[in-house]
Amino acid sequence: MIEKKQWMSIGEIVAPQGLKGDIRIKPSSDFPERFTKPGKRWIQKNKESPTAIKLIKGTLIPGKSIYVLSIEGISDRSSAERIIGWNLVIPVDSRPSMSKDEYHYFDLIGLEVRQGPKKTLIGYVIDLIKGGNDLLEIELVEGKKVLVPFVKEIVPEIEIKEKWLLINPPPGLLEL
Repeated sequence: MIEKKQWMSIGEIVAPQGLKGDIRIKPSSDFPERFTKPGKRWIQKNKESPTAIKLIKGTLIPGKSIYVLSIEGISDRSSAERIIGWNLVIPVDSRPSMSKDEYHYFDLIGLEVRQGPKKTLIGYVIDLIKGGNDLLEIELVEGKKVLVPFVKEIVPEIEIKEKWLLINPPPGLLEL
């Protein structure tokens, strides 16, 4: 799934911005400094090896969840257009520390989903959909995909090191 050095996406390049090579990034990270603090970053096309870049500056577009970045060497619109669809990535080991009840998106993907007092395996986390309320996308063992609100009442226990989480869904949620 991931190369020798593990990388995680923190945003997707979605569009050029203007004529001078700036790009728009749709973030998938809750750490704004990753998009605003100048320095070394990496971009990656599909599963190819990442390419090092230098972030010159980045700003959040007011009222939107989009950042505009200036990258060294990308100085015109056609250069910016060539990297549309690429991801802005960081090494997994450069993730910030989290407090007890906080989790990195990357750590949740692939966790076993268990249910009930016997903690019976019912599926696997395949995605986290961010929005007003985060949703875990779970593929049940029978192949059906369901969305489960990622809230303490429904997901009371997460064991990252043991690679599982427990859900207590309300009646009917897994049948939707």
